[in-house]
Amino acid sequence: MKGIRFSVPVSRYSVVLFIALFLAMPVTSAYAQNSSAWTGNVNIFAGYKNLDEDDWDPLDKQTELGIGVDFKQDGWPVSATVGYLRSSDDDSEMGIDIEGKTSELYVGVRKIWDTSPQLRPFVGGGLALVSAEMEAAALGIKVSDDDSGIGFWLSGGAYLTVSGSFNIGAELRYSKASVTLFNTDVEAGGVHYGLLLGYHW
Repeated sequence: MKGIRFSVPVSRYSVVLFIALFLAMPVTSAYAQNSSAWTGNVNIFAGYKNLDEDDWDPLDKQTELGIGVDFKQDGWPVSATVGYLRSSDDDSEMGIDIEGKTSELYVGVRKIWDTSPQLRPFVGGGLALVSAEMEAAALGIKVSDDDSGIGFWLSGGAYLTVSGSFNIGAELRYSKASVTLFNTDVEAGGVHYGLLLGYHW
């Protein structure tokens, strides 16, 4: 859905996050029924997203938060993964307040190597629904535009699991998806990097 609006748009992030958690519910149910057959991780991501400077300057370096789940049954060569990321930044130029936001709802697979009981590096990739929004406000007038596109993502990182179930780690991610804002095609993906904090079962 796309369109230029002269008002503050209603946030859709809570709806997208609900969808991501809904997708993870069957896994949680299966795990509860047969916990010995499933392993996985749920992590909070906190870091930054660097977008294309030509498309987003001065909003190209955005803070980012997200949540992700990966899980596998004994015997699976890779884990399935689903998650949600949201980034944003704001600035002011010549009396005009501007704000940029992106979000990514992603699904895919992740290969995790159990090199030791504590250190577990991983790589992954898959598809992403990437949404972007820009807003400008001056003299009480607000103009915004938003769009969504399908793209892909790749990532690598590592978990350091302490006390058997507590994850700390880091992740580097790349995503790519094109959207149209104010009749201009822009890149809504980017380079993501940050820390992970979560739970391993």
